[in-house]
Amino acid sequence: MKDIATGLQHIGIPTNDIAETIAFYEKLGFTIALRTENKEAKEQVAFLLLGNLMIETSENRQAAMCSGAVDHIAIDVKDIEAALSFVNERNLNNLNDCIHFLPFWENGVRFFKIEGPNKEILEFSQIGLKPIFT
Repeated sequence: MKDIATGLQHIGIPTNDIAETIAFYEKLGFTIALRTENKEAKEQVAFLLLGNLMIETSENRQAAMCSGAVDHIAIDVKDIEAALSFVNERNLNNLNDCIHFLPFWENGVRFFKIEGPNKEILEFSQIGLKPIFT
């Protein structure tokens, strides 16, 4: 994985009110890097940037509203297929996930998720590649 991963891509935080969440983080100095909609999930989404820290917030009306309510930690990878193979070879794909595509950013994002030992969700994500359909 050390040859595939490049670092932290973003931290996913669910929200019940995206406008309130954006306003809060803007007061901290974050700027909106991307605001879009996940049409499949019917969720408003914003990526908020402060230096090299990116927060993805999505209005899913299911925010836990308690301490520890981070939805996922996304690891940036340069080869999503290699990352999935790495995870599968080690029997870590405990969610039996596959590579998904969302039309975020200029050329989209491809990702998959696994669950850590503490029920934390780890997302492996590659930005900038169009989906490959077979």
